[in-house]
Amino acid sequence: MSMGRKAREQQEALFVPADRIDAAPGHAFYDRLSALLTKHGFDDFVEEQCRPFYAERMGRPSIPPGIYFRMLMVGYFEGLDSERGIAWRCRDSLSLRSFLGVPLTERTPDHSSLSRIRQMLDLETHREVFAWVLALLSEHKLLAGKRVGIDATTMEANAAMRSIVRRDTGESYPDFLEGLAKESGVETPTREDRKRVDKGRKGKASNDDWESPDDPDARITKMKDGRTHLAHKAEHAVDLDSGAIAAVTIQPADRGDTSSVYETLAEANDQLKAATGHAADEAVLDRGCHSNDVLTTLTELEIRTYIAEPMRPRRRWRGQHIVRDAVYGNGRRQQRCKAKALHKRRGELVERSFADCLETGAMRRTHLRGHENIAKRYLVHAAAFNIGLMMRRLIGAGTPKGLSRRAVEALEAVWGYVIACWSRLIDILGRRAPRNAIVGSADYAREHRCVLA
Repeated sequence: MSMGRKAREQQEALFVPADRIDAAPGHAFYDRLSALLTKHGFDDFVEEQCRPFYAERMGRPSIPPGIYFRMLMVGYFEGLDSERGIAWRCRDSLSLRSFLGVPLTERTPDHSSLSRIRQMLDLETHREVFAWVLALLSEHKLLAGKRVGIDATTMEANAAMRSIVRRDTGESYPDFLEGLAKESGVETPTREDRKRVDKGRKGKASNDDWESPDDPDARITKMKDGRTHLAHKAEHAVDLDSGAIAAVTIQPADRGDTSSVYETLAEANDQLKAATGHAADEAVLDRGCHSNDVLTTLTELEIRTYIAEPMRPRRRWRGQHIVRDAVYGNGRRQQRCKAKALHKRRGELVERSFADCLETGAMRRTHLRGHENIAKRYLVHAAAFNIGLMMRRLIGAGTPKGLSRRAVEALEAVWGYVIACWSRLIDILGRRAPRNAIVGSADYAREHRCVLA
């Protein structure tokens, strides 16, 4: 057999027969996921939901809505933060082409097509897709919906702090500092003069005074690592029995937890009623949500609260009997062992949803602007997270990388078992060997003509 060489200049064939095209072997995860979605009529459902946004006869045939939503799911499963990266990955992979249902003779959708479809479809349609996945989880007994845990985190916005301007005058931050330096007596302020004027000011990054012209919905916020950025707030309501995300909301980053929890809890109850037929009757929150209004409102809604209590002095309840009963009732429930178990469960499952959606799923920094655009992408992101729970039950892994790690772990387990058997056999042979014999595995086996299997 002679060695083949790569041709330096090779002319591509003008026509290639279909039977000569090398078909992709497929991906075990995406093949199973595609079969799951097809079995339950996902593509037919989204086409029916998106029908009002498309013309019946005018124009050329557009991209099927099922392909659009599947590509956004690929963004979660592959950990791709931008729509441009999703489009490139789908075009590069034959396995993802098969998952999307795009033949080799057609091009996969471009990132501009994804943006155009996202702008055309409304937020309610994306919410219906999220609700469809929740109903699928409920059908497979993966959604209880009795108790939910709620927590929030921040997402870095697609806007820079150096671009903020004054809300009243539209003046940029360097120009504003230059004006302050001139008022202090410096005729031609330098960069050091502006820094000196800005150093001792209080409330210099207030959202009441400054905004981003690129993303008006972004707010100046201190992130988890201590840095200050323009950001958005993502709040999750997670089913504490299964770990599924029951609702997600995108809100201003400077909104407190005691104000944002109402919207998230209302959205969770609506989704749970549609999926399971009942709303949640227990809510587990951290101490940032502990307030008179929250406790009173949830008590009126007949929702048992398990809210961690902050350290406060003894209070007087003159004329506030309803508030007193709500606060004391929550305090009594907090003393139970059940409350400790629920808070531990909330910390585990809610933080896991943040880690999978924002860190592994690459949504910690968003490339979209505006709460509505971000919410559209995030709803499909969270729906893919919920589908991953079902895939974990079916094949033991919720993501393609998880399936690869599972195969590696199985190989390591088999190899460890072989090593253990080999060590045990050497130990047995060593104990049977005479004192002057060589106890080494290969030499001893050769000496006594033993076959080690």
